Amino acid sequence: MTTDHIRYDILAQDALRGVVRTVLTDVAKKGALGEHHFKISFDTKAPGVRLSARLREQYPEEMTVILQHQFWDLTVSDEAFEVGLSFGGIPERLRVPFNAIIGFFDPSVNFGLQFAKIGEEQEATDASPPEKTAARTRRPAEHKQTSGVSKPPAKVPAAPAAQDTKADEIPDKPKGGAEVVRLDRFRKK
Repeated sequence: MTTDHIRYDILAQDALRGVVRTVLTDVAKKGALGEHHFKISFDTKAPGVRLSARLREQYPEEMTVILQHQFWDLTVSDEAFEVGLSFGGIPERLRVPFNAIIGFFDPSVNFGLQFAKIGEEQEATDASPPEKTAARTRRPAEHKQTSGVSKPPAKVPAAPAAQDTKADEIPDKPKGGAEVVRLDRFRKK
């Protein structure tokens, strides 16, 4: 098999992280539009992640935050986003580099992205085939059209503010009709 010196898989992940950056930049400028809200999972051990010792102790590996109604001071730079959130009634300020993000999901339109952790990207660069680091996308489910207005799918039940999941635990056919599309599906075998 030919060696991929260009590393399209890593370039694709960077581009898709750019989607997250663009969405959060728009929300920081205009506020959340309609029913859009976001569940963002990130590696708490990744370089540049800033959170309190209390949260780091509670979530030593991975954390998921929800940006919906109760967040403030969202700022976005080229490398990271910062946001104020409340955890157990205690306000906290988090800084999350885009490279630390391992999952992004907008339940209002059933759209999600999943990324490899930074260490997994490096391991893949050193030894593994490219499909190990390919970002996964979830396509939105078909919406019924009524008078030209698209109705979103039924609401997804709220998830806890943080959860401990692994990248490989997301099923190929999640509930709600979405489908995980792997980039390696499009590669020639």
